[in-house]
Amino acid sequence: MNANESAAAIDAYLDHLRVERRLAALTVENYSRDLVALARFADAAAVPVERMSRQDLEAFVRHLMSVGLSPRSAARAVACVRGFYRFLVLDRRLETSPADDLRAPRAWPALPRFLSVEEVDLLLAAPDVSTPRGIRDRAMVELLYATGLRVSELVGLRRVDLNLEAGYLTCTGKGDKQRLVPMGDQAVAWVQRYLQDGRPALLKGRSSPRMFVNSRGGGLSRVGFWKNLKTYGVQAGLPRGLSPHVLRHSFATHLLDRGADLRAIQMMLGHADLSSTQIYTHVLDARLRSIYERFHPRA
Repeated sequence: MNANESAAAIDAYLDHLRVERRLAALTVENYSRDLVALARFADAAAVPVERMSRQDLEAFVRHLMSVGLSPRSAARAVACVRGFYRFLVLDRRLETSPADDLRAPRAWPALPRFLSVEEVDLLLAAPDVSTPRGIRDRAMVELLYATGLRVSELVGLRRVDLNLEAGYLTCTGKGDKQRLVPMGDQAVAWVQRYLQDGRPALLKGRSSPRMFVNSRGGGLSRVGFWKNLKTYGVQAGLPRGLSPHVLRHSFATHLLDRGADLRAIQMMLGHADLSSTQIYTHVLDARLRSIYERFHPRA
């Protein structure tokens, strides 16, 4: 089956969907786009469509996710591919289907949102650091971006969890598992300023084991910090939907973008499985593809 024969097989399958299956015109149009994408992927890999292996098809699905296809659209494309190869078997063009039980990877439900480095700078500049509360919030945002902590891990920090001299903290994550995370010079400097000028003013002579406290001397809650962060995002002119997790995604994406080892990022994020961390490689794949299509003269 050459390229023309592959195109003819795709056309025959689409006719089957229209005439025998009587699918809606929009559904057939969507399936047509999916099969064109499959044919282009096969051509780029120099593998005829009818000779694609299960591994080739899994690579195609990963490609769909990497270019930003939504989970729903990816699932539709996978269903289309399964149906196409079943048709080739029933039409005696193939003996067996390589797409049986092909599934979209559950590990990549959606590409995470993250800020650019410039947007992070705008966010960091938003708190009013002439006040104890502003110093606290600047230290928290600096620390969150520098470490990639979950918000529950951030607000749960105790003073004894931070070793500012060595530049690392000890954090208790999911399943009560502890890990060491480096902090970086800027985060250390702002935490030191908070300890000197912010925390004592907020505590007003009271004591607390919690690192980050509110004006009543109690520990700052997850919801309290989220509301503060949202306010700073509006002040900085950032897109709606800013959350602590967006900063966690930004931390991981920016590290990977600058050549950090994926397993080191996994350890800092506290992911039990590397597959949870690998989503950030697809963020970069999607960004590179977007840049290519925007700037390459023949894209």
